[in-house]
Amino acid sequence: MLLLLLLPLMAQAQNARQILDKTAALISNKGGATANFSMSGKYGSASGTLSIKGKKFCAHTAQATTWYDGKTQWTYMKRNDEVNISNPSASQQQSLNPYNFIYLYKSGYDMTAKKNATGYEVHLKAQKKNIREVYITVNKKYQPTQIKVLNDKGWSTITITNFKTAKLSDNIFRFNDKDYPQAEVIDLR
Repeated sequence: MLLLLLLPLMAQAQNARQILDKTAALISNKGGATANFSMSGKYGSASGTLSIKGKKFCAHTAQATTWYDGKTQWTYMKRNDEVNISNPSASQQQSLNPYNFIYLYKSGYDMTAKKNATGYEVHLKAQKKNIREVYITVNKKYQPTQIKVLNDKGWSTITITNFKTAKLSDNIFRFNDKDYPQAEVIDLR
């Protein structure tokens, strides 16, 4: 009897895993990917563009630009024309890449999935994690369109548009000081 009750839950978890496996494969495209994003939540709001390629990323907003080449991170703050350089630790790297959320499902989360009008919504519920819940909405092509995250500070929402796979040069993931000749460089490494 218990087995009959568990079968639908196991099937739902398997379906959720398959959806996220396809989404993760798309995001981790060997050549990279680009998208527009907007964020809102407890920490305020921001919008901009994002380029990713493996562990590398570059995010542009009206306030700042961050480049990460897999080892070194550069953050340019427009308001004070300043660049901070750092080598993030392994734990900091986990939280840096905006698309790391897609790999959360691999351990420590119970998951369910349901179809919606435009694709799928996957719900992740933490077994024991700082990020307690995540809703990942993907379209029928398995491109992410929205992520809602609940942590100790409350809900945050990231809306993703214009997601495209691309062949990105590794140069776009590194700060080029020639593009910011007046910027003060602060090396925190």
